[in-house]
Amino acid sequence: MTPAVEVRRSPIHGTGVFATRDIAEGEEVLEYTGRLMTHAEAAVEYPEDDGHTFLYILNDDYVIDATVGGNEARWINHSCDPNCETIGIESDDGDPARERLVITAIRDIRAGEELTYEYGIVTDEPVTDEVRAMWVCRCGSTRCRGTMLEADSAA
Repeated sequence: MTPAVEVRRSPIHGTGVFATRDIAEGEEVLEYTGRLMTHAEAAVEYPEDDGHTFLYILNDDYVIDATVGGNEARWINHSCDPNCETIGIESDDGDPARERLVITAIRDIRAGEELTYEYGIVTDEPVTDEVRAMWVCRCGSTRCRGTMLEADSAA
């Protein structure tokens, strides 16, 4: 079977992930993989937030650090009008350390199209011009909010 994606230069930002074949709505495309860390471990290892991260919150207990052991999914860019979404898959035994995060198509995606999802970044700090600049969106969509911050926290 032909691999569903390839990593290459993106017109959105830096590196991106592109479909190598048509992908159907609802298809599970990739799992977001990497080193599993607690939130406290991630805060110690990455104390400064610089607007560029491969950390993804898996659940209340764990974060996935795709910097270590990550796959192509770490290169999927944000879009305010995405073609994919992330879905948390609970483990059969209820162990939060065994949960998974998968990237699923929310509409049909044509071969050659860049995969994107809504990052939905939230911040506890006031949303200043500096914070907005750190999380600026480059998706180019007609629906672009101008930020990767979750809509409610960007106000």
